[in-house]
Amino acid sequence: MKKHLLLSISLLSGLLAHAQQTRLARVNVWYDTTAVAELYDRVPLGLELVYTDSSSRQTTGMLRGNLRWNKIQVSSSNGNIQNGVLYFNRLQLAKDHYRITITVNGEGNTPLSNTITLPYLVGMRFNHYTDSIKRNIRYYMNVEGKFSSGRVLPLDTVQLRFRTSAGAVIGQDVLVEQKDTAKAVLMEAWYKPNPDLYIRSEVPIKIMPDPDLPPPANRPGSRGRRQ
Repeated sequence: MKKHLLLSISLLSGLLAHAQQTRLARVNVWYDTTAVAELYDRVPLGLELVYTDSSSRQTTGMLRGNLRWNKIQVSSSNGNIQNGVLYFNRLQLAKDHYRITITVNGEGNTPLSNTITLPYLVGMRFNHYTDSIKRNIRYYMNVEGKFSSGRVLPLDTVQLRFRTSAGAVIGQDVLVEQKDTAKAVLMEAWYKPNPDLYIRSEVPIKIMPDPDLPPPANRPGSRGRRQ
């Protein structure tokens, strides 16, 4: 009986010692590349907790693991994490060079961190639907952005600020009135998170014939005197 008790105590001590020796070694972080973080200020995350005995656990959600988010203490250097989704501030993201640090606390270990780099805008271009502007008809200022991820995506007034040399800017449209004498419109666009990203383009205004004037002589439709 005494031997069995000593053996049980020895085994229990060994298990406790092993449990104490096994601790969190590192944290791996992934984000969902299909969530279009180029445009939206939220992105699903996945965490992998790797321990000193080489075992690991993955979070529920994107990684389909069994580690529930409400069982870990996790924080972000930008924004906050709610049930595996990171909500971030894009202006701060630009200031931080598009890097966000994720930190895992708790489990009696020193907090461990890892950093992700989200895709960022590297260039813009106007992609005009037509080659001229008609008076009294809204003209959409179509802008496309090229991102570090390789994607080319449309940008709108959430990301852009516009200015034109003529007409009125209404949302992402420019409207040139009939009485406006401008011959062309210079369009300018700035990327709000990084105003150094700037483009410009000039589009001519379509010249329409005055319907109140008769066609010139010797032209089809004229009624000049026969010789």
